[in-house]
Amino acid sequence: MLNRRILRIKVFKTLYSCELRGNSSLAEAEAQLEASCEATRDLYLFMLGIVSPLTKVAAEKIEAARKKFNPTEEERNPNMKFAENALAPLLENDPDFQKLFKKKKFSWDQYDLFLKRLYNSISSKEYFSKYMQSGTSSLKEDCRLFIRIFEEEFVENEDLEGILEGMSIYWGEDLPYSLTYVCRSLETLGKGVRWSLPPLYLSDMKKGDGIEDDRLFARNLLRAAYLNYRKYYDLISESVTNWDNDRIVATDMSIIVTGIAEAVAFPTIPVKVTINEYVEISKYFGTPKSKIFVNGILDKLIGRLLSEGKIVKSGKGLL
Repeated sequence: MLNRRILRIKVFKTLYSCELRGNSSLAEAEAQLEASCEATRDLYLFMLGIVSPLTKVAAEKIEAARKKFNPTEEERNPNMKFAENALAPLLENDPDFQKLFKKKKFSWDQYDLFLKRLYNSISSKEYFSKYMQSGTSSLKEDCRLFIRIFEEEFVENEDLEGILEGMSIYWGEDLPYSLTYVCRSLETLGKGVRWSLPPLYLSDMKKGDGIEDDRLFARNLLRAAYLNYRKYYDLISESVTNWDNDRIVATDMSIIVTGIAEAVAFPTIPVKVTINEYVEISKYFGTPKSKIFVNGILDKLIGRLLSEGKIVKSGKGLL
């Protein structure tokens, strides 16, 4: 599930958090990293679990309209396609999904107002109208609709952001990635394949010889950055002329330290890959000028460490 880009981000954020607190041990940092990684899959479970509650809201709204004193013809004979979609009972009756969802003590019950607003938003959209009027009904079509919902209704949803922030400190920035895997699961379910929990690390999803362990990659990267933070911090400070250390953005410092740590500790990862990865990360977690600053410092320092023999790369294309 978690790819190398996401793991690099989690390592950098763990390092940054430790430096802010100032008194975290390596063991505490490693535990925080593990929790952060597991939280992404937890968020995937929580979001996939919205299918049934959202379906229930639709059914309740239909039933309430039927019970009105003078319902319209449409209210007496409503279109039940969404309220009776095949995906909701599929997940409700899946013992593995339900067991995990309950084990995590997840529930959407207390967010009924959010669910009602969400359904109102969805039911006003053209893609929903086309789904309701298609004249066909199948699990595949239901899954396609929910994929559209997950793609369009949740990112930058302020109400959802408030819910997630209240549930986990790690969930704020994990939503887009978790939703990607929700959609992948829906594609699989739509093909008639039974649901299964995605492995936590992308390397666990691959088969064959020579697959590098992503969990080990993340842990070793954190160790290398944590244990050498002061040394790399001083190296960065010395390389920046006419620049007070206090003016270096703290996120930029942690990004660069993690980048240097990767270049030193992983001889099989090409230098260009390492630099490009952390420049990309700086675009999202730094200032508007971070991209240029991070690129310049990493290029300069990694080049220097290569010339001094402190970074050793072997193999074609690693430099």
